[in-house]
Parts: sequence; C-alpha cells; structure tokens
Amino acid sequence: MSDRAPQPVERRLPTEESRQLVALVRDIVSKEIAPRAAEEEEAGVFPREVFTLLSESGLLGLPYGSDHGGGDQPYEVYLQVLEELAAARLTVGLGVSVHSLACHALAGYGTDEQRAAHLPAMLSGGLLGAYCLSEPASGSDAASLRTKAVRDGDDWVITGTKAWITHGGVADFCTVLARTGVEGARGITAFLVPGDAEGLNAALPEKKMGMKGSPTAQLHFDGVRVGDDRRIGEEGQGFAIALSALDSGRLGIAACAIGVAQAALDEAVRYATDRRQFGRPIADFQGLRFMLADMATQIEAGRALYLEAARLRDAGEPFSRQAAMAKLFCTDAAMRVATDAVQVLGGYGYTLDFPVERLMREAKVLQIVEGTNQIQRMVIARHLAGPETR
Repeated sequence: MSDRAPQPVERRLPTEESRQLVALVRDIVSKEIAPRAAEEEEAGVFPREVFTLLSESGLLGLPYGSDHGGGDQPYEVYLQVLEELAAARLTVGLGVSVHSLACHALAGYGTDEQRAAHLPAMLSGGLLGAYCLSEPASGSDAASLRTKAVRDGDDWVITGTKAWITHGGVADFCTVLARTGVEGARGITAFLVPGDAEGLNAALPEKKMGMKGSPTAQLHFDGVRVGDDRRIGEEGQGFAIALSALDSGRLGIAACAIGVAQAALDEAVRYATDRRQFGRPIADFQGLRFMLADMATQIEAGRALYLEAARLRDAGEPFSRQAAMAKLFCTDAAMRVATDAVQVLGGYGYTLDFPVERLMREAKVLQIVEGTNQIQRMVIARHLAGPETR
C-alpha cells in the first residue's frame, strides 16, 4: 500500500479555539488511535486508556458547560471532533457519542446540586458512561420497557434487564430509564446509577460482526438500590428526557457515519491512484472515477446535513426532524460508500490486509443504533404529515 496520506478534511470552524481543538484531536488520532486500530479491533481490545486520554485532554465533555468540567463547545464543533475520531476508529468515536448521550439527562434535567455532585467527574474526571434504554423485548418500542423502579422509603429499587448497552460491563455510571408508574411513556423515570452498584451485573459481551473492540452487553439490575437524589427530573418525565437525548445522539451517529465513509473514500482514492492495470492507474478509468465522485458527493451532502442540524440545535431551534434526516442519510451513505470502497479495491478489499472490509462491517451497525433507519423515516413522516391514524 502507498504511504501517500489523504488530505485532511477542510473544516469550517467558528473560532481559533475550535481550530486548535481539531488540531489536537488529529494529533491524538495519528499518534494514539489510528496506529493500533486495526490490530485491536481484530483482537477485540477495548481501548480504555484512549478514553482516559480523551478525558484528560478535555474531549469527553465538549458540548457541556465549563462550570462543571465541560468544553463549552457548540454542537457544530463537537460533531466534527466525533467525525475525526470515528474515521480513525469507530469504537472510539461512537464511544464518545454514547458517553455524551449518557451525560445528557443529568446536564439538562438534573438539579444544581446533582450537577455539582456528579458532572465534573462525568465530563472530565476519567469516568465513562452507558445509556440504558433498550431491553430484550423493547427496542424500537422503547415506551414499552419493563425494567421497574419501586420506591422504598428514600430509595428506589431497580429490577430488570437492559440490552444492547454500549460499554456494558466497563461503564463507571449508567443513565437508566425505568418504569415507576403507569404503562406507556408517562410512567418512565430516569436514574443515575453507579457502574459498581450492588446487584448490577453485566452479561458476556455480544459477538458482533463489527466494532469488536466496543463491549456491547446486557445489564441485569437485580434489586439495585439508589437514593432519590439519583432520580433525574420528575417522576414520569423519563421518556421525554430520553427522546431529548436521542435527538442529540442521532447527530452523533450521523457524524460518526460520515467519519467512517470518509475513511473508506480515502482508502479507495489512495488505492485507485496507486493500482495500475492495462498500463495506467485504475483511477484513470471513467467508471471508477464516477464511482469515486459519487462517494465524495454523498459524504459532502451528509456532512452538510448534520452540520446544519447542529447549528439549529446551537441556536436553540427545533431540530428533531433534521436530526432524524441526518442520521438516516449519513448512515445509509456510509453503508453505500464503504461497500463501494470494497468494490474499488476488488479482491484486496475483501481481505483483512486493507481496512475497507472493517469499515464496511462497522457502517452497518450505524443504520441500526440510536433508532433504526426505518424509525427515522417514521419520525420524519410524522413531522410532515402528523401522527399515524389508528
């Protein structure tokens, strides 16, 4: 393979501070993440030391306020950082996105006392979070979750099982959605649960086709007891809190998807300009040139879509529809681009010697997590035509 490096993506960043921030991320990526990504993913190694470094560098709390250890960065900048991390290793980029998702409830709905007590360690104290919404029998239909939290004096006792939990078994804290009242969305409450709480146990990690370095596991809550001071928001407010978090989380997945797609395109361009057939580089052939052009166009369109949604969020405007559109378009684009990159490399693309086969396997999960792309289409349609009639 050629040593020729692809040109870094030109970023539209609002301040000199944000430009320096992205430069720092690229330096960490080149020295600490990219060199070991392929080997560690194949071996299923979780890079906890990378997350510790990111925390020490102020990169785990970028979109949150500096008064509690965050980075005070707009979402527009935070998402571009995610893209850089995911392009190097999706386990890291998606892991940062999930951690930010796990912090959202407390940062947005906690009391001043709760934020002061917990956010500094969550945002810049080396901790890593998990977000516990899905269950074995309630994925897309999250409002039907069965995990229960029962009041016992000044405590709550949580019992049930959460499924498909990123960082399951390694997280230091979990944002947990549990049923405290009536059936449906109105009976759900959010809690902040320590990762080492008595009665909280992780199952063996799932065996996945991609992101093997990121542990995904069921979490079993066997009478886990937490104080009422760890209840986030009001009783019954949990589902609204969850939906708010998911809107932001979907933008994180969109940015990660564009990172994966950009990495696949970079590899395809590098290979096509080096590989010679019939006496000239295969990049000279029109059919392949058009394929590369289409790949690049999908990436630029997806990047523009997620950045516009982020700007709406930063301005305090509604962005739920745009977040669903960005998640849908960017993850579908990542799957197409990664598949085409394998095709550009031909037989080599199907081997472990080149990264595009890993990128193709990783792209697939992005169409599923944070709400499947079928759910995104439902969200978008509701914004256009109103709720479904029954």
